[in-house]
Amino acid sequence: MDSEKSLMTADADTDNKMPEDGRISATEYVEKFKLEMAPVMSMMTDYECAAMEVETKFRVLNTRLSLNGESNPIETVRTRIKSFDSIVRKLETRGYPITIESARENIKDIAGVRVVCSFIDDIYRIEKLFLQQDDVELVTRKDYIKNPKPSGYRSLHLVIKTPVFTENGRKEMFVEVQMRTIAMDFWASLEHKLRYKKDLDPQLLQKLSDELENCAARSAELDERMQAVRSEISYVNREE
Repeated sequence: MDSEKSLMTADADTDNKMPEDGRISATEYVEKFKLEMAPVMSMMTDYECAAMEVETKFRVLNTRLSLNGESNPIETVRTRIKSFDSIVRKLETRGYPITIESARENIKDIAGVRVVCSFIDDIYRIEKLFLQQDDVELVTRKDYIKNPKPSGYRSLHLVIKTPVFTENGRKEMFVEVQMRTIAMDFWASLEHKLRYKKDLDPQLLQKLSDELENCAARSAELDERMQAVRSEISYVNREE
């Protein structure tokens, strides 16, 4: 034990000394790295906190709605933060300056929250309740459920702005919210994995793309049929 302690102490003492050849010491390198990365880490933490705030809002909504004797309309809520290298590449691709200020202003999906609901009606109901909150500002809305992408992708996309309170005061943060049914999420997850198989033969890739589009149509039909079953059950319950 004493030998380990003395070895660690010796290493620390060595690190603190400037090498004779003038190279920067390990300790100085680490401190320099921390200093340079501090603004980046602060930005990423801000977005992590923003995603947590939005996630909590949806979880609270889900809990409150369950008080009415309903089953929880939200199945899952997940968050993700775009990686730093993805942020830099997106800034470069879009021709924006590669700075922290530019990232905060121009990249609206650094923080993401995915909300998976049981039924299509639940999505629009939760959306309405979420946007009624006075600290949530809608920036953009894209409804790929009513207007699917050519690939068959369906989801409701919201970009919102919400405050995060930090040790340096209030910060307004952008968060992207994606709302889907279970069927939409299942299809999108598989499509995402297959989309990055770039080494496929072009003919095979086209065949698979057509099949994915067909699967999307069947998935949409399943959502509509399940919604119809739910509506019929609700009608019977009201009659009783």
